[in-house]
Amino acid sequence: MTTPLNGKLVTVFGGSGFVGRYVVRVLAKRGWRVRVAVRRPDLAFHLQPLGTVGQIHAVQANLRYPDSVAHAIAGADAVVNLVGILSQSGRQTFDAVQAFGARAVAEACREAGITDLVHVSAIGADANSPAGYARSKAAGEAAVREAVPQAVIMRPSVLFGPEDDFFNRFASMARMSPFLPLIGGGHTKFQPVFVADVAEAVGRAVDGEAEAGATYELGGPQVKSFKECMRLMLEITARKRLLVSLPFGIARVLARIVQSLPMAPLTVDQVRMLEVDNVVSQEAIDAGHTLEGLGISPVTLAAILPTYLWRYRVHGQFDSAYHAK
Repeated sequence: MTTPLNGKLVTVFGGSGFVGRYVVRVLAKRGWRVRVAVRRPDLAFHLQPLGTVGQIHAVQANLRYPDSVAHAIAGADAVVNLVGILSQSGRQTFDAVQAFGARAVAEACREAGITDLVHVSAIGADANSPAGYARSKAAGEAAVREAVPQAVIMRPSVLFGPEDDFFNRFASMARMSPFLPLIGGGHTKFQPVFVADVAEAVGRAVDGEAEAGATYELGGPQVKSFKECMRLMLEITARKRLLVSLPFGIARVLARIVQSLPMAPLTVDQVRMLEVDNVVSQEAIDAGHTLEGLGISPVTLAAILPTYLWRYRVHGQFDSAYHAK
């Protein structure tokens, strides 16, 4: 059954990406007209089937150009900013995208009188972090708070889902490599969260079901170490690989060597991020600023990973090595 349109328009920056496609689907199901603001609208046609005819449309916008941002939110009732990068390339730097870009969106909202802004950041955002990624995320949050105090900020932990860049990356590596590196010994703790749960949280926030001006930390139901995540991935893909401990110091040296390569498997900044656990804080739990606080029961890794990691098994979905366990 199709939800009737509510007559309201939401602009979603970065709506064609990994998280974006899930957020667009949730908002469409909630009856919003969705304007997807992206650098390449011609690459966003895959979003059309997520809504009814004419409900979802893409417009060109680049966070480095405030005029395009202002144009993208014209007439909108709400705004969602999902834009973020895991590594820098050319003009797409952490500061340009995650600090300057976040400020551009928030200031455009302020000028347009839009207070219903949801900004997706990340657990680990820290102005004093040695990692540029974390510092730029913190700068983006500060800019959002300054321009639109009522904005809701969402900080997810490591995301998993069919298009993720975490489990897919290491499962692909395990196809060819006889071993997998455990940076820092694999002791870093994560709280992997299903991308659809994060999208649902964003949808509820846009609909006013989150506390205005609050920062939510979104994690799944389980805290797992890097090593435990790798073991689970190898079990699901039915592959036996040696897990080799790689001290942070050595990892940073190797990262400096390979980070300039196209599609670099590791950067110095990513190594620095792994030096800090990535889990929901006790402060957020006590305040109810979590998925559970929004009335969402987070999905487990075991329920989702087998639905897409099967393609990394030697014999695919029906690999007897996996089903025999």
